[in-house]
Amino acid sequence: MNKQTTIRQRLISISIAFIACALVFNASCRPRQEAGSNANVQASREITDETGKPLIVPARIERVVSLAPNLTEIVYAVGAGNRLVGNTTFCNYPPEAKAVTKVGDTMQPNIESIVALRPQLVLVSTASQLEAFTRQMAQQKIPVYVTDPRDLEGVLRTIETLGGILGETERATQLVRDLRRRASDVEEAVKTREAVKVFYQVSREPLYTAGRDSFITDLIRRAGGASVTANVAGAWPTFSQESALAAQPEAIIMPTFDSMEQGNMEIAVALKNSPAAKNKRIYGIDGDLLSRPGPRLVDGLEQMARKLHPDAFK
Repeated sequence: MNKQTTIRQRLISISIAFIACALVFNASCRPRQEAGSNANVQASREITDETGKPLIVPARIERVVSLAPNLTEIVYAVGAGNRLVGNTTFCNYPPEAKAVTKVGDTMQPNIESIVALRPQLVLVSTASQLEAFTRQMAQQKIPVYVTDPRDLEGVLRTIETLGGILGETERATQLVRDLRRRASDVEEAVKTREAVKVFYQVSREPLYTAGRDSFITDLIRRAGGASVTANVAGAWPTFSQESALAAQPEAIIMPTFDSMEQGNMEIAVALKNSPAAKNKRIYGIDGDLLSRPGPRLVDGLEQMARKLHPDAFK
């Protein structure tokens, strides 16, 4: 298995295809009392996930399992990390997430391990959502909350909503306020600059990129770029070498992982004749910042803007 294939598989595994035009939703939290006169019966409430599916959850959620790294990061960021009882082998941030019980990877969660943890809520992304898994959780009466952010604003809504569901409304609201301010500062800094034509390379062979429905396309726009694949259908489409060359990008952005250094990055063969390559405008950015639609996505936005318009941040 070559390096590019490994990168592509990891991208698909950890979150990257979370993705296509954002659904606007409202999580309704109506307190309910389950049937019975026992005073110890726990109050419950109804919430709605980002696919529009209604769920009944406890009024106070104490045990959560996350099946995606971005969702693990959100749980910690809103102050509910101590209630995370299980996550995936890819969940490595913040550092304390590494010590949480692992329940498999994003695409192949271990059902028995999840059930044994007795979660009151399981969080999944559209990239990791498995129909069979959802059915099995329903049989165990374990609610599964599906997230579906498809642009930066959708990510911020997800953070705020999950914060409310986990009883951390104030902290989530403040976090989103700060993230929105930082994103706004970036857009303000680059607004007078001419947009740079950008090609986002997910993998070299086959050539995968970010399409119309990817949150990366929104990020590029906010960073003062114009994705040359912004009108390509889908979130993470394959792209022909001929089309890549014809796009004539002025900059190429690639997600990097682990020990992958910018000097070792390889662009698609056709792109070696692009203005981006000729002008040495090939930029590597930490893949965890770009592939995880969570709080650190704004870090990725800031880095991207500085690569595309360094003079705007002097």
